[in-house]
Amino acid sequence: MAEISSSLEDYIEAVYSIYTNEKKVKAVEVARRLKVSRASVTEAMQKLEQSGLINYGYYGTISITEEGVKKAKEIIKKHETLAEFFEKILGVEHNLAEETACKIEHVIDNTILNKLEKHIKEYGAFISE
Repeated sequence: MAEISSSLEDYIEAVYSIYTNEKKVKAVEVARRLKVSRASVTEAMQKLEQSGLINYGYYGTISITEEGVKKAKEIIKKHETLAEFFEKILGVEHNLAEETACKIEHVIDNTILNKLEKHIKEYGAFISE
């Protein structure tokens, strides 16, 4: 799977999120979601297309490729795992947990992520006993 910058990860996440809700994605929607300029979206979409994660037409809609869906789901899983760990295990307030997860999701190693997931599952089982 193509390695992309943390900024581009935010874009592919946004495209996927919009796509799953709307079934079509326009650059202006991505710009609104990420609070960036249309020019920034255009540049990012071109890079994501070069990486094989989206199909991008300058005046048309943006579609996400199968590889793009995999990449977006991977990023979302990281975010959700981190946010859950911060909130449920550490007791961090929701907004702070979400904000911090968004920052860390781009740099966390999968080995650490897997250990966090295991810890969350074990902790959850411990609570339900």
